Amino acid sequence: MTRVDFYILAEQASGDGVRTACRIAEKAYRLGQRIFLHTDSAQSAASLDDQLWTYRDGSFVPHAIVGSEAAANSPVIIGQGEEPDTEHRDLLINLAEQVPLFFSRFERVAEIVGGNETTRKQARERFRFYRDRGYPMNTHELG
Repeated sequence: MTRVDFYILAEQASGDGVRTACRIAEKAYRLGQRIFLHTDSAQSAASLDDQLWTYRDGSFVPHAIVGSEAAANSPVIIGQGEEPDTEHRDLLINLAEQVPLFFSRFERVAEIVGGNETTRKQARERFRFYRDRGYPMNTHELG
């Protein structure tokens, strides 16, 4: 059964959701996992693509956007609503407002909760969705 981890950012760190996603993706990549980062839009996917190249000096996370030639061989892919291929099923990092319909294909889901009230409200809805269906969940308070 899919395990769900909620990463709750401090209020003053409300803009760090993408950086947190990059850190989680890097850690999972180093552990040999195949990762799918799910966003709401092409603009969010492009921004995340840029951040993965620059978020930390010395970091290297090979990645590609779904549909690109490089996506077939990349351990980390970024999508915007479409389902990933069957190879990417270790970790889903959800940066979208809603729970993606394909989340249960993954061993683990990482939900990142920003510091502002709007994103916290959306996260509470996602939390209830998983809880009501009996998925095992953990929360991690990030400073």
